[in-house]
Amino acid sequence: MSHNSFGHLFRVTTFGESHGPALGCVIDGCPPGLEISEAVIQADLDRRRPGQSRFTTQRREPDAVRILSGTFAEGDAPARTTGTPIALMIENTDQRSKDYGDIKDKYRPGHADFTYDAKYGIRDYRGGGRSSARETAARVAAGAVARRVIPQVQVRGALVQMGPHRIDRSRWDWDEVARNPFFCPDPVAARSWEGYLDGIRKAGSSVGAVVEVVADGVPAGWGAPIYAKLDGEIAAAFMSINAVKGVEIGDGFAAAELSGESNADEIRQGPNGHPIFGSNHAGGLLGGISTGQAIVARFAVKPTSSILTPRATVDRRGDEVEILTKGRHDPCVGIRAVPVGEAMMACVLADAFLRHRGQVGDGRAWPFQAG
Repeated sequence: MSHNSFGHLFRVTTFGESHGPALGCVIDGCPPGLEISEAVIQADLDRRRPGQSRFTTQRREPDAVRILSGTFAEGDAPARTTGTPIALMIENTDQRSKDYGDIKDKYRPGHADFTYDAKYGIRDYRGGGRSSARETAARVAAGAVARRVIPQVQVRGALVQMGPHRIDRSRWDWDEVARNPFFCPDPVAARSWEGYLDGIRKAGSSVGAVVEVVADGVPAGWGAPIYAKLDGEIAAAFMSINAVKGVEIGDGFAAAELSGESNADEIRQGPNGHPIFGSNHAGGLLGGISTGQAIVARFAVKPTSSILTPRATVDRRGDEVEILTKGRHDPCVGIRAVPVGEAMMACVLADAFLRHRGQVGDGRAWPFQAG
């Protein structure tokens, strides 16, 4: 009943708090023989790392990962997974716990302070403790391992909306995602967001965002009907990310505005004998099972609750008080949620692949790819 683990065959348990000595994860069920290194994992962690631009929290954490178990290297050969639990650890090195002394008995609006206290009768007020988004560093580390399980699948994420400002999808360029501090695929939108977020940041406020994650190369057949739907597991994984308040697959809520004729993805037989879909309103999933098309999912991230504007709240004694949150915070936490969303998608798909292989065997582990 600890609820600190997710996945079935590829199972991840995370540990640690925002201001503790370290955080990390234990991955159980990773197949043996996969080449992995700290450098490979570090590359993903560096994309999530704070303090890389003025648009994210200035907490300076190197997020240097250490592999504690689950791999073996013989001689000059690269390290490979052994099939045993993989333990990964990331030390915290730039905590400022004194920033939170004034709020130790107050509940910050929008945070999990009250709910954690209501459930456990105790809470770590230093940066939110376990409820801090700092915990997501462990997920990104796990996602780097998950990608090695499904190398045929390419998982990519992008920020497609900041506050009320959406990208122009006609300008979508995946290469542009790595060129700006927002993981934005639209170069024009990225430039306009700089001025917009500067204003939000200088005002001591915050803003929400929408992240889109796309998985290419997933074959048809992964997932399961009814109670283990792949879209349901993706949605649950995304909803477990801090500050996420909504998830949609494919057209999502926009599908409510379509007719049946417009929404149904027509199918034709391709020249290679594989089916070709005329559209992808379903986001690559039908009946909880992958269609072979790209899996497309989005999640909405609320504005960072830590802002400089005083807010009304209560303290543990029940007194009505005013609170002003200090410390270093993201004006738009959705920016650094992009690599987190990628990691959660990779973990869910790695688990789906292993479960599919376990049910139908190697012969159908990589069935046809839809056009």
